[in-house]
Amino acid sequence: QVQLEESGGGLVQPGGSLRLSCAASGISLFTNTMTWHRQGAGARELVAGIVPDGNTMYADSVKGRFTISADKDANMVYLDINNLKPEDSGVYYCNTLDRVKLNSWGQGTQVTVSS
Repeated sequence: QVQLEESGGGLVQPGGSLRLSCAASGISLFTNTMTWHRQGAGARELVAGIVPDGNTMYADSVKGRFTISADKDANMVYLDINNLKPEDSGVYYCNTLDRVKLNSWGQGTQVTVSS
């Protein structure tokens, strides 16, 4: 059974930084593409992804500020967020491509950017 547990969210001032973590079980990061998504006031959106060979992709709105990484041995996925903006606020979810297709999501972790 696949389980993904997100953590690391919180209340941060604009310009601040956060590291979000995703603990994965029941899957191998050596064979799965992992993604981070954000749901703010609108629809849930893909913000970053990492494939097993380490290649990454980012939404235009977060390029240069977000960094996705994976520790495949520890089965952990991270999202480092710098220069946070109020529009980055929302619930952040990590997921696998298969679970996204099935519309299966975890609890997520809340990020609030406010002064």
